[in-house]
Amino acid sequence: MSFDFQAGEVLLFNKPIGWTSFDVVNKVRYLIKSHLGIKKIKVGHAGTLDPLATGLLILCTGKFTKRLQEFQDEEKEYTGTFFLGATTPSFDRETEVDKTFDISNITKDSILSAAKQLTGDIEQVPPVFSAIKIKGKRAYDYARNNKDVKLNPRKVSINEFEITGIKLPEIHFRVRCSKGTYIRSLARDFGEALGAGSYLTSLCRTRSGSLDVSESMTIEEFQHLLHPHYSP
Repeated sequence: MSFDFQAGEVLLFNKPIGWTSFDVVNKVRYLIKSHLGIKKIKVGHAGTLDPLATGLLILCTGKFTKRLQEFQDEEKEYTGTFFLGATTPSFDRETEVDKTFDISNITKDSILSAAKQLTGDIEQVPPVFSAIKIKGKRAYDYARNNKDVKLNPRKVSINEFEITGIKLPEIHFRVRCSKGTYIRSLARDFGEALGAGSYLTSLCRTRSGSLDVSESMTIEEFQHLLHPHYSP
């Protein structure tokens, strides 16, 4: 397979857990430069995935970095798991549980009703542990230093919110949503709708627009495409 990274390529990666989106960008840029002897190359990603999330991460190189916004604007699809009956400050597993709730009265009907309540155009407050910039700094920088952060609600669209499995305290789901949607915030709102607290325990971006995670590659597979005889 031949690439023209300067003219522009769209690369689909399955982001591994524990990597930031910028980790993937930096690694891909390094591999392109080191394996192909290119001194300077633009590489950008079309929509952040949290370190604890996996799945489809779209990268553009060279002149195609102008298309990043086009990909960012497209509908996204995610699958994942909520833990019902507890909350964390980050709304996911990055931070420790700070409050627990009794879930003995939670029923399948109330769970389905909560999902329906959060479907459509909603106002959503982003997590304080997010990359949103406030006065030049990321919100998570304030949050990790125990400084108060106030984020304004945003309008997002939850086009589909399907409960795919109930095995309390775990709730499995699939969501189709607009750009700018935080699934961690959806986890919080889902718990609040049930009066039981909830946080995100796993998340995978399965689709962005017409692009599917099944079409993506790992960093190791990309490295092999660049240098088939490379052995780490």
